[in-house]
Amino acid sequence: MAARRRGLGGRIGRGSRLARTGVRSVSGVANSRVRGWLGQEVDETEAHVRNAEALADVLGEMKGAAMKVGQLLSFVDLDVPDDVRDIYHEALAELRDAAPPMDVEAIEEVFKEDFGQRPEEVFATWDRTPLAAASIGQVHAATLEDGSEVVVKVQYPGVAEAVRSDLSNAEMFAPLARVLSPNQEIEPLLDELRERVNDELDYQREAQYQRAFADRYADHPFIVVPDVVGDLCRNRVLVSERIHGRRFDDVATSDDEELRQRVGEIIFRYAFGSIARFRLFNGDPHPGNYLVTDDGRVAFVDYGSVKMFTRERYVTMRLVDDAVARDDREGFLEAMRETRFLLPRADVDEDRLWEWFRLYTRPIIADQPFTFTREFATEVLATTSDPRSPYYGVLRRLNLPSDYLLLTRIHLGLNSVLGRLDASNDWRAIHAEYVEDAGPATPLGELDHVWWARKQASGRG
Repeated sequence: MAARRRGLGGRIGRGSRLARTGVRSVSGVANSRVRGWLGQEVDETEAHVRNAEALADVLGEMKGAAMKVGQLLSFVDLDVPDDVRDIYHEALAELRDAAPPMDVEAIEEVFKEDFGQRPEEVFATWDRTPLAAASIGQVHAATLEDGSEVVVKVQYPGVAEAVRSDLSNAEMFAPLARVLSPNQEIEPLLDELRERVNDELDYQREAQYQRAFADRYADHPFIVVPDVVGDLCRNRVLVSERIHGRRFDDVATSDDEELRQRVGEIIFRYAFGSIARFRLFNGDPHPGNYLVTDDGRVAFVDYGSVKMFTRERYVTMRLVDDAVARDDREGFLEAMRETRFLLPRADVDEDRLWEWFRLYTRPIIADQPFTFTREFATEVLATTSDPRSPYYGVLRRLNLPSDYLLLTRIHLGLNSVLGRLDASNDWRAIHAEYVEDAGPATPLGELDHVWWARKQASGRG
């Protein structure tokens, strides 16, 4: 009981604190603007600084679903003035790499409940200072008896119950969702959300997903997936190989243009190659999940949010993208109906919808090379969230099939991640390597091509 008290507060208390912070944030900026209109000297930027810091503090302490929202906000390109966007990103970025840690005794109690032993009895060494504090678990360094370095992710006490409690009330928002998006099929989307969240709360399931990626990317020349120590994993404990590397933020702000471009291409290849080759994708693209090794490889960590598509579903998914790539408007609309983006009852401006999908897929269909920018990421995000956008009314009338829930998240996230790198390449040619079995488009593509041919020849492709 004591461990749980040191864990998470009640759902109502968490929600109330977040709501109060939101009200203070909005009113603080608004008051600054009013004082400015009255001719008083104000510093609106200072108000944004205070708001960002307060929001990061509250979300970090709340853990669970609220902190996951904060992590998402920390890298998507928010629709706020350019001169304050970085203020929010920098404050919320701490939620990815250095969020407020939980009392280590509470973490060790969870470990003991799952193992029947304390960490120092299981590992040769156990570092009580956390490496990272994430949304639903805390990560500690340890070593095995053979000297191998590992990372141990332990779930916060009570977080599963708190998140599931919040999720069990999701139906409360269904009437509002139907007003905002009248053609949305709500129940399948809620079912998909529950399934993905339950996956993320089950560390043994996460270990299975991580092992699936590790097996598929074994010996890859520039993509690294840490292996899992399966016999040490439990429902609330995940143990995997430790990878040393630079954080994404360090790379994104470095002067090494060549490295930034290399990392951008690797991230793009990992995302699209995983879907096209294995029908698997990791649905959590935030930068805290990337480590860049000294030899220029990128390690992808955290497999709590993974989706695997059936072969039939993947073929259906390709219909929309293929039609847009062919500039086939009528084929696109037919594919939208077949995939149930467009339901029979939906009254949609088809021309505006066609324009929006061409914006959404611009990195692939535009003249190449294409450069991802933060402005492009913000433009796409605004179409989905800003009522002033010319596309907002069209998107409200679409149905989001449940299988696309995480795909949309990773697409928007990748725009922001690659925009921070100013990643520039012939993305259409790289994409074609995976979806059309085209030849290598870049030196990294040549390395990947050799690896993939060898993997297929061995019967493991």
